[in-house]
Amino acid sequence: MALTDFTQCDTPTLNRVFRAHYDGGNGERQGGTHTLQRNLRPFFTWLNQEYDLAHPWNDPQLQRYAHPADVRPQTLSEEFIRDLLQVTGGGNPRVRAFEKVRDHAIIRVLTEGLRAEELLSLRLDSLHLEQGLIGPVTPLKEARASGEGRFIPLQPKTVVAITRYLRTRESHPRANPNSPNYTDWLWIGTRGRDRLTCSGLYRLLNRRAADAGYGNPDDPESRSIVHPHQFRHTFADDLLSAGVSEVT
Repeated sequence: MALTDFTQCDTPTLNRVFRAHYDGGNGERQGGTHTLQRNLRPFFTWLNQEYDLAHPWNDPQLQRYAHPADVRPQTLSEEFIRDLLQVTGGGNPRVRAFEKVRDHAIIRVLTEGLRAEELLSLRLDSLHLEQGLIGPVTPLKEARASGEGRFIPLQPKTVVAITRYLRTRESHPRANPNSPNYTDWLWIGTRGRDRLTCSGLYRLLNRRAADAGYGNPDDPESRSIVHPHQFRHTFADDLLSAGVSEVT
């Protein structure tokens, strides 16, 4: 039966939704489904208060997905990241192909610990390369107010990669301010898009992984061997290994 509003969403329906999310995977599975349940709970508390809807979280039949606290986040090996950088030109200034130069710069920026949404939200005025910074990026989950984004310090090789991308970007039709298709999004998309999308970022990384000999983007069993957040896990893991405190 099709639902016409949220007041018809009962425990069996939620169980099917959560199971479908868990089975969908997307690199999250149990942890991601736990987060979904945690985020939806206040909404159903509101429905209970405003519409007297039975609270599904009070129903023992609701299937719970606990956070897998003992699971270590997936990180990427130094060799894997090096191979991705190599197949995108290795930083060679003679490489002029737009997508290779763009993808190389994107991978470099991901190694600085940005979330996917932060990377994709960058515009040209987000760059402060003379200071070795980009930002302010999309505010953190704990600081959603406007203007509360953070600045990201960049390694010199990342600054060089972005600079080379900007030079290559200048020749792109969408980079011309006089063009009706002009865009100030930093990462210009392909197939006529003015910006790189989240799904496009996933495809980009797995395509480059396949280029480097890891998996096959056309094979459903191996097309998702890497996702953007693994770069952030790797960045954090490297900091902890270097002795940086988690509360720094």
